[in-house]
Amino acid sequence: MDSSPKQPSPGQAAVERMARMPKPWQWLALLVISVLFAGALELAALPAALLIGPMLAAIVAGTNGATVRVPRLLFGSAQAIVGCLIAASISADIFRVFYAEWPLFLGAVTATVAASSLLGWLISRWRILPGTTAVWGSSAGAATAMVLMAGAFGADQRLVAFMQYLRVIFVSMTAALVAKMWVDTSGIEVPPIVWFPPLDAQAFAATIGIALVGGLAGKLCRLPSPFFLGTFIFGAVIHLGLGVPMQLPPWLLAVSYAMVGWSIGLNFTRPILRHATRALPQIVASIVALIAFCGGLAFMISHLLGIDPLTAYLATSPGGMDSVAIIAAAAQNVDISFIMALQSARFLIVLLVGPSIARLVARTVKE
Repeated sequence: MDSSPKQPSPGQAAVERMARMPKPWQWLALLVISVLFAGALELAALPAALLIGPMLAAIVAGTNGATVRVPRLLFGSAQAIVGCLIAASISADIFRVFYAEWPLFLGAVTATVAASSLLGWLISRWRILPGTTAVWGSSAGAATAMVLMAGAFGADQRLVAFMQYLRVIFVSMTAALVAKMWVDTSGIEVPPIVWFPPLDAQAFAATIGIALVGGLAGKLCRLPSPFFLGTFIFGAVIHLGLGVPMQLPPWLLAVSYAMVGWSIGLNFTRPILRHATRALPQIVASIVALIAFCGGLAFMISHLLGIDPLTAYLATSPGGMDSVAIIAAAAQNVDISFIMALQSARFLIVLLVGPSIARLVARTVKE
């Protein structure tokens, strides 16, 4: 009988090597890979590069045995900054546009939410993904918010992130391709990012203050995902109600996105990654179905109400609001206020009713 120890497989050896690395070296490797991935995604003009790049780097590290984890305080702080970002992006003008077109907006948002919820229900019903994960992952809009809240409601945050950011990429690329049919963007240069702009002491201090107070209020009120939701609600009230400006410099957003991406990616394991890969065809099919549904909705709005086809398509595009805003700004003949009002209305409604819909669908799946 051969009593010699078994040699580890190449995959096991890779895991052991990563696990044996001192933690400072693990952080350094994670940082270097994150910069490379984020830089490559930025060069490819893909959306959410500063978040997806670090998340992909963390998945590589996590599936190869990395033992480092983002401290809870840093993760909570990053969520609070994202809450400030979303609160600051809401303009009072959208309420005026929404009031003028509220039946159309409400109908379009309801139809999109219903379609995405149905797709999530089908994926859950067919046991492609566990529990309410598919419902959160299929939610049309508010990708980062849905990922942050999903974990608080018992869904697998890793798979939700996989679905949401894959949809963001698909939707944004599709919107860009559709826009090229109407708009020539070849001569338009994207302005360079100023990573360290001059700080407005009052606005920056207000941002930090809102993040601190909002996060603490969220904890005291026992909100799900308290740092994100607490800061978002408090920040929106302060920003819209009192007109307090906020400043979120790119370096702060980059650090916050990295914290969120690392927190999610480092929890990936090889079995989870294999499961996500096996479900990829169904996930892609659901994304394509949602894009097609929203395209049909845009066609109806355009023909029934006489709205420009590109305006209708960009307004109903299911997610990637920042990318849609960039594409709309590049076009000369679209109604940007209409596009952003409908996008913002869907974002807010998804943010508010998303948890209730997820619980409702989860009950029907279990029955």
